Amino acid sequence: MSATSATTGPVADRPDVEIRLPADGAYVSVLRTTTAGLAARLDFTIDDIEDLRIAVGEACAMVLPEADEVSDLTGQFHLRPGQLTVSVAVTATEPSAPDYDSFAWQVLTTLADSATVGTSEGRFVVTMVMHPTALGEGR
Repeated sequence: MSATSATTGPVADRPDVEIRLPADGAYVSVLRTTTAGLAARLDFTIDDIEDLRIAVGEACAMVLPEADEVSDLTGQFHLRPGQLTVSVAVTATEPSAPDYDSFAWQVLTTLADSATVGTSEGRFVVTMVMHPTALGEGR
């Protein structure tokens, strides 16, 4: 008799954690603090956690000006051993082209291991991937 097992675990595209806030700069600190807490659970160093907090702040600086009037600021987190992927998004009917020369983008791409920006299904999204620095190694 052969046994079949049901697929268990998270759905590939579904974030492990999602937070939805008003698209207002006053709530960026909530998203930054959530990011720090999740990174700590993945054993990121204190320096890596601070880099992530800054990167999330810069991602918010990019997406908030593009937000529609009634938009939410959405943070999605994909947690994997040794990796945290964070997407910050707002609903944007007519988003501007990403400014790859902006201070926010320069800081973000310096701090994150990889970063992308774009539009998808009426949303303006900035996504970054970070890996913790091994103990004793510098970035």
